[in-house]
Amino acid sequence: MRIVVVGGTGLIGSKLVSGLAEQGHEAVAAAPSTGVDTLTGEGLADVLAGAAVVVDVSNSPSFADAEVLAFFETSTRNLLAAEAAAGVGHHVALSVVGTDRLLDSGYFRAKIAQERLIADSPVPYSVVRATQFFEFLSRMADSATDGDTVRFAPVLFAPMAGDDVAAAVGRIAVGAPLDGIIDVAGPERFRMDEFFADVLARDPRAVVTDPHASYFGAELDERTLVPDASALVGEVRFGDWAARVRA
Repeated sequence: MRIVVVGGTGLIGSKLVSGLAEQGHEAVAAAPSTGVDTLTGEGLADVLAGAAVVVDVSNSPSFADAEVLAFFETSTRNLLAAEAAAGVGHHVALSVVGTDRLLDSGYFRAKIAQERLIADSPVPYSVVRATQFFEFLSRMADSATDGDTVRFAPVLFAPMAGDDVAAAVGRIAVGAPLDGIIDVAGPERFRMDEFFADVLARDPRAVVTDPHASYFGAELDERTLVPDASALVGEVRFGDWAARVRA
């Protein structure tokens, strides 16, 4: 099966391309570096020729409200139009658990706009909402830093390994379209402030519990970032991933 992975040279995309190829699929990485630009439409018709599935794991280079909205709306419209013209039978997009509960954030308003465009398209689809990646936890800490203080709310989250994200997206991609949304999450749940206090124990920054600490511009309640019981659950535990990274 020919499967085109938009954003296929990034963290999740490269893992997804490798995993699909190992399963015997013709997995094609599509990105500006490979001559495919979803913002301008350059290269889309050629790369989608003969494709059965398109997986979009691309992300905006800017998180500023206007720029991120323009990225997801323009990219998604161009991609869906090209898929319809090429006869693609399944569009899969990677999103974020809790997106519909984070609308104070411009980034997540843009992700909702993307999801709505996908749902309104004639192309059959699946949206995979994932929890936070282990690989991006340092970025989360940096975004929560103000001077020598890191502020996190006392809320639950269930981060997961990039390998598990790619495996879940790949599993959905080779199956029948859901025409809906499915959540995927890590096998463990942590209280965010306590988790980062432990992870940053040797960091000169102090982790402070702040119920009003925002997550990329949105305030959180206890369960904003965790999925319900129907979610797919990954296999890699944080301690095992961290040990592997240190090794």
